[in-house]
Amino acid sequence: MASAHELARGHKRLRALIEFAVSEGWHVKRTRGGHLKFTKIGCAAIYTSSTASDYRADLNARAQIRRAEREARMARAVNAEGCGHG
Repeated sequence: MASAHELARGHKRLRALIEFAVSEGWHVKRTRGGHLKFTKIGCAAIYTSSTASDYRADLNARAQIRRAEREARMARAVNAEGCGHG
């Protein structure tokens, strides 16, 4: 995987977002269109612009990452509860 610096291409806010995602266990890569794709096993893929247009873009992407992790945890909990019945 490319470094956060290479993926961010000089955008400081993107570098911070990439470092946050990697620290949470996400894999980050650039799509052919230049967007960033965040993936993690058990979570839906998240795509974001490669140029953070405003300060909210970083916050929105972080919120999407947290939301995806929360939804994955809830799905695992529901599946674990359902396995014992039947």
